[in-house]
Amino acid sequence: MSNELTIPQKEIENRICIFRNTQVMLDRDLAEMYQVETKVLNQAVKRNIERFPQRFRFQLTDNEKMELVTNCDRFESLKHSSVNPYAFTEQGIAMLSAVLRSDRAIKVSIQIINAFVEMRRFIASHSGLLRRMDGIERKQLETDQKLEQVFKALDNKESIPTQGVFFEGQIFDAYELASKIIRSAKNSIVLINNYIDENTLTHLTKKNKDVKVLLLTKSISKQLQL
Repeated sequence: MSNELTIPQKEIENRICIFRNTQVMLDRDLAEMYQVETKVLNQAVKRNIERFPQRFRFQLTDNEKMELVTNCDRFESLKHSSVNPYAFTEQGIAMLSAVLRSDRAIKVSIQIINAFVEMRRFIASHSGLLRRMDGIERKQLETDQKLEQVFKALDNKESIPTQGVFFEGQIFDAYELASKIIRSAKNSIVLINNYIDENTLTHLTKKNKDVKVLLLTKSISKQLQL
């Protein structure tokens, strides 16, 4: 019996999924490679169910199925299926060749197991890089979440900013920001500034009646010194 490859290695690797931290292949992909119907493959397993413990074969949960549909367009048809697919681990695939009893099943199973081994070897040799990439993805997610918060705040026209950045010439915007903050004060206002003049006091007239004001400054205008 020849062990000549009949399916491109890349095609096999592209069909290997990871569920429950385990590399698996789904029953429909295996059936296609073995050139049998998915129903026939699963019936053969049921007739020999004692050979397929949970670590060899398990059925996807509804959440796992939806994750599969979301990430893989070719599984779109599973979205409305009432039957969740079965996943076979490397050991389960090795056992399949025994229950299907065909030369093709044996050859294909050998190819698939070789692909599993190659993928494990790749992951092991690039584990450091994969961890760094995972860290980058998490940081990107955190950044995206922070940006989303900023955009929501900008869209909220009724929110009162607590700080601002202004460029030279944006006097009106800075004035408006200060006025909003002063009007929003409920109990007290503490103003710390290197210089206070009449404009500062004019600003403070916008405060609510019972709000107390504490001014801390190094110098005041000549007009206020009179």
